[in-house]
Amino acid sequence: MKAGLASLHPAYFAFVMATGIVSIGARLLGMPALAGGLLAANVVFFAALCVLTLLRVMWFPDRVRADILHHGRAVGFFTLPAAICVVGSQSLIVADAWGPARVLWYIGGAAWAVITYGILTVLTVKAEKPSLAEGINGGWLVAVVAAQAVSVLGTQLAPGFGEHAPQILSISLVLWLGGGMLYIWIVSLIFYRYTFFPMQPSDLAPPYWINMGAVAISTLAGALLVLAAPSWSVIQDLLPFVKGLTLMFWATATWWIPMLVILGLWRHVYCRFPLRYDPLYWGAVFPLGMYTVCTVRLSQALQIPHLMVIPRVFIYIAVAAWTLTFIGLVSQGLRAATRRTAQP
Repeated sequence: MKAGLASLHPAYFAFVMATGIVSIGARLLGMPALAGGLLAANVVFFAALCVLTLLRVMWFPDRVRADILHHGRAVGFFTLPAAICVVGSQSLIVADAWGPARVLWYIGGAAWAVITYGILTVLTVKAEKPSLAEGINGGWLVAVVAAQAVSVLGTQLAPGFGEHAPQILSISLVLWLGGGMLYIWIVSLIFYRYTFFPMQPSDLAPPYWINMGAVAISTLAGALLVLAAPSWSVIQDLLPFVKGLTLMFWATATWWIPMLVILGLWRHVYCRFPLRYDPLYWGAVFPLGMYTVCTVRLSQALQIPHLMVIPRVFIYIAVAAWTLTFIGLVSQGLRAATRRTAQP
């Protein structure tokens, strides 16, 4: 157990993010039993990962410190605030649990602030840094996902704050705009790395799907702000801008899907890179579920009913991806247990 904890990837909370968003998609598309089952399971997954993370901090502080200083692994810590807020949204939508969702929003917002400015400060001021080709990957965009997850949950909670709803919506609006700008900064570097540096099959790790997932959750945050416009006059004044930017985010997410599929085929079919379970694959499941949910909300916000054709198909793709990745997780655990049992 300690050996496993020592190497636990900080991005493992993407497992909770993926489970939560698939559950929300199932609820929005008329699959309440599946949504409820995934909510119950996700509470267990989330609690277990929190305990394991705390134990890792206590038992292996040097390994945690090394992760914080590593350009590739440090950004995995952004999955923590994102997971907290996804569980909050899942609780609100699937179980109508406003109270727990509110508490999770407070915790997630605080975690987002600490991790965002802490991690980025450390990576900025440390003396030794990798080259751009070695240091940048799609996982960096989880910083965008974390900000947008706080915005999404805040917007959904705002009606319950009564006369204070405008203040909550102002926080969500600022986070949405800031997260959108952060996406533009980071994805520009990723696109530059794509096109001007050699790419090996091993370089195209699953987090590159966050290229799409980060802009999909930006679409969701914008669509929810459009739906919340009657609650705050400022959003009403900005409505054409918010709608246009939200549609641009969705179009960008849609553009990424064929590109990522082609690169995946190049990696696994043409280059025959082995396809085996990796905890980072949860970072590929999450974007599929998020694209499903954001398209549902965009259809509602912009009153484009024919867009619903897409999520009605994508929910099955997301569920299938979640199921296959979960089977991989269980299989890996069983193999590890078998090896331990076989040892004298």
